Amino acid sequence: GSSWNNCDFETNLCKILPEFNLEPGWVRRNGQSGMGPPYADHNGNESAYFLSLSSEMQSSSAALRTSVFLPTDEEHLCQIRFHYWVSQMSETFMVGLQKHSEDTVTNIWQVSGELRNQWNVNTITINSTEKFEVIFLGMMETQRQGESVAIDDITFSEGC
Repeated sequence: GSSWNNCDFETNLCKILPEFNLEPGWVRRNGQSGMGPPYADHNGNESAYFLSLSSEMQSSSAALRTSVFLPTDEEHLCQIRFHYWVSQMSETFMVGLQKHSEDTVTNIWQVSGELRNQWNVNTITINSTEKFEVIFLGMMETQRQGESVAIDDITFSEGC
């Protein structure tokens, strides 16, 4: 896929996530960074990059917001596939939908750390009659050594 449709975080260029290098709660790193798990990306590559929650987070949560998507139609639903890592029960990873006419973010998917210390993959499908943004939200209650929330390889279908 083109850089428009896929964010693998190997570079700082990711048109669909225009602000990911500005968001203070997330850090772009690889498994060799000395920052704890994950020690590789979802392909098992220790030098490949992903995003994880920073240990210097100011608050307990950090958001990653996409650019604005146009309304979907019946032929082209917006499908978003992503790999995620949630290592502890006290941590949550959520995906939210913000429609143009609404101030609030609707939670459309979430997971807490019951699947410990492994990469998992999920695909969400979005159907919206108006412009929308998608928000990836990582949350941790406490910051202990070896805890981590991470995201890698976000792929957006043509309908997004």
